[in-house]
Amino acid sequence: MMINCILLFSQWEEISGLDENYTPIRTYQVCQVMEPNQNNWLRTNWIEKGDAQRIFVELKFTLRDCNSLPGVVGSCKETFNLYYQETDVEVGRNIRESQYVKIDTIAADESFTQGDLGERKMKLNTEVRIIGPLSRRGFYLAFQDVGACIALVSVKVYYKKCWSIIENLATFPDTVTGSEFSSLVEVEGTCVNDAEEEADNSPKMHCSAEGEWLVPIGKCICKAGFHQKGDACEPCGRGFYKSSSQDLQCSRCPAHSYNDREGSWRCDCEDGYYRALSDPPSVACTRPPSAPQNLLYNINHTTVSLEWTPPADTGGRNDVMYRIICRRCTWEPEECFPCGSNVGYLPQQSGLTDTYVTITDLLAHANYTFEVEAVNGVSDLSRTQRLFAAVSIATSQAAPSQVSEVIKERVQQHSIQLSWQEPEQPNGVITEYEIKYYEKDQKNRIYSTVKSKSTSATVNNLKPSTAYIFQIRAFTAAGYGTFGPRVEVTTKEESTGSVSFCSLCRHCGYSKADQEGDEELYFQCECQLSSAHYTHAHQWFKFPGTKTYIDPETYEDPNRAVHQFAKELDASCIKIERVIGAGEFGEVCSGRLKLPGKRDVSVAIKTLKVGYTEKQRRDFLCEASIMGQFDHPNVVHLEGVVTRGKPVMIVIEYMENGSLDAFLRKHDGQFTVIQLVGMLRGIAAGMRYLSDMGYVHRDLAARNILVNSNLVCKVSDFGLSRVIDDDPEAVYTTTGGKIPVRWTAMEAIQYRKFTSASDVWSYGILMWEVMSYGERPYWDMSNQDVIKAIEEGYRLPAPMDCPPGLHQLMLDCWQKDRADRPKFDQIVGILDKMIRNPNTLKTPMGTYFNSFRLVSEWLEAIKMERYVDSFTAAGYSSLESVARMTIEDVMSLGISLVGHQKKIMSSIQTMRAQMLHLHGTGVQV
Repeated sequence: MMINCILLFSQWEEISGLDENYTPIRTYQVCQVMEPNQNNWLRTNWIEKGDAQRIFVELKFTLRDCNSLPGVVGSCKETFNLYYQETDVEVGRNIRESQYVKIDTIAADESFTQGDLGERKMKLNTEVRIIGPLSRRGFYLAFQDVGACIALVSVKVYYKKCWSIIENLATFPDTVTGSEFSSLVEVEGTCVNDAEEEADNSPKMHCSAEGEWLVPIGKCICKAGFHQKGDACEPCGRGFYKSSSQDLQCSRCPAHSYNDREGSWRCDCEDGYYRALSDPPSVACTRPPSAPQNLLYNINHTTVSLEWTPPADTGGRNDVMYRIICRRCTWEPEECFPCGSNVGYLPQQSGLTDTYVTITDLLAHANYTFEVEAVNGVSDLSRTQRLFAAVSIATSQAAPSQVSEVIKERVQQHSIQLSWQEPEQPNGVITEYEIKYYEKDQKNRIYSTVKSKSTSATVNNLKPSTAYIFQIRAFTAAGYGTFGPRVEVTTKEESTGSVSFCSLCRHCGYSKADQEGDEELYFQCECQLSSAHYTHAHQWFKFPGTKTYIDPETYEDPNRAVHQFAKELDASCIKIERVIGAGEFGEVCSGRLKLPGKRDVSVAIKTLKVGYTEKQRRDFLCEASIMGQFDHPNVVHLEGVVTRGKPVMIVIEYMENGSLDAFLRKHDGQFTVIQLVGMLRGIAAGMRYLSDMGYVHRDLAARNILVNSNLVCKVSDFGLSRVIDDDPEAVYTTTGGKIPVRWTAMEAIQYRKFTSASDVWSYGILMWEVMSYGERPYWDMSNQDVIKAIEEGYRLPAPMDCPPGLHQLMLDCWQKDRADRPKFDQIVGILDKMIRNPNTLKTPMGTYFNSFRLVSEWLEAIKMERYVDSFTAAGYSSLESVARMTIEDVMSLGISLVGHQKKIMSSIQTMRAQMLHLHGTGVQV
């Protein structure tokens, strides 16, 4: 904004000059350096602040070096003061210094000399100051000169805001930043035209103090009949529809349906086609089925059995059922009447799903007509003529009995010859036989029939190597008898020649798996095989000893590794609820994941920040390529990734209690020893699983263990490449990368030899962290001191109240020779035994205290022998006197390092507890 200044009781002058580019400018100058006690004021016009609460003032000015002014004594200054006054209205030209608040004393980074002035070119200084929070309608700025030679070239007053944006189909207006540097302004979004808020997920964003929008939470979705295109919702075109706002895109009208308007949520059915009331708009329009086929009957006195095959055309539906219409007819044609309620149907008359029915209690010596109609979900909507299969039957004498003896005469690849004996009770002259057959393994039992005048028949056009079921019945003037028993016959195999095999290996190479012992190279090959030969190919490519874990770095295209091991999720299934932290690559959020057909679950979402490079994207997704290969209750589970949308996301299960180290520090002393051992057992089980897969973690520490609401601990952090600790001392740089020294085995630090055995060393440090409730290993010792101490044989002492068996297990994990360290399988077994026998977890009192006689021995044991003289000079000559010490006493000895203070006090507390238990003394705890 333009700023006008007013000269008030001052020696300031408005003068023309040149800027750095020799452009003429107007400046305000003052140079009363010869006279002492200067108090010259220059004030701006009244500035209305609008919605701003935090104002930035940019000053551009020149200032002359006092040393370049001849004859100046002590009155010359090289600074001036900046003030402001808040008011609701303009207050006129009068000024009272007490009404102004000082912002800062402004000094020049660069001053000019007499030579510079002669050139008439000024060296500009730029300074920015912040005012706020402001509460009145406006303010004045004032500049006080106390005896300097100054030229005020420009004053720029501005504030920051987040510019309007459309995100997730929601419009967020221009938003002025908050009044504090760390404040976030929550802004509700407004859905764009033809969009609506997602259920329970209203759109929100936060405007940061720097005028940047943070990760969006919630979103809008296009209404039914509209789809998203860029930042707007457009209507579905003619011939397309969208039935719900939950659908992502418009869909083409289903089969046999249409629409001739834009923005449709459904399509209308073509003539002759229908949609049932229960059918969703996405279902194709359908029609009634055709008539059943191959209607067969069998009559026995007054009982009739009907059997048929499904209709050739189901109308496009799979809900076909059948109903039976029975009519009794006179001997005159066209005179038929409903059978009435005296007739029985087994299993039922309508709603039949099977293709057979038995009709009982018919009248003897009567004519009947039976119609079998196929119906589906739209039959009752149709106005077309009913289609059915019909048969007319006369009840009289009994039909022939079953054909029971069937012989396989000849079996070929495509034909089977059968023969049989005449039924024992023909009940008349048999005029023909009917052979019914179908494939045994066919899901929809569709049968075919062959008729024969004799007691043999050949069935042709069969499939090779296929099992068929055959049944035979006889026919007389009384009708068909019942089918005989089922006979199974399998056709011969088709002759085969040599089998060719083709494979396409997309990615082959050697990959490393570090296990106990030296690194092992093993061959990995991924092949795409034809389905017909997959089994054989699997045997050919299955090499003995191949590790399950595959290093993503062995892939030429890392994107293939991501898509092979991680499930691609639809971004619409993920609901981001809040930002819970910041990771190396972007924000970390919590939210919900709702997959189709499953209940929603809590998840943590890692996002990749905007403007990422391809390398950052590859490194970000590498962790997902690793996690996706693991499936164990003590290893954090990967839900999936989003790589085809923005932001790119990794979605993992949500661990409510966060990292183990912070969780233990928060709940210091609140768990039993057996609870802590249970946590350690879970972590060891997860590491056993990873070790068995051939995976080496390299960064096993309490900070990389996550804890859920049930206190289940799970191994996490599979990135391998990033700096783990905020402390620059936390890593020791060697050729090839950075190492977390306090948790790393010596061979890994010296030779970068990472194996499962080096993970065991790290696990021992993690045990110490757990038993000390998140204490920092080796306290405040530098990394170089830690390395030197370990090389000399120093190992961490047992934490307070740590059972000896657990500390011994730690020491075993810290064996110098990695071959002497236990395997994770052994560690799990040891911890299981401790849990089953809790007596092994009790701490024997007095062991620690009785092992020392002198103060010097105690200090030497805890590696604090440097303070022996300090303790002696202060009069602490016995362990009893040491046990009475407080933190103030320790500090009074000149022990200033916080880590050393904690280490000494931890040991004193252990000593104090043991002395109370053994002697019942009056030591104050």
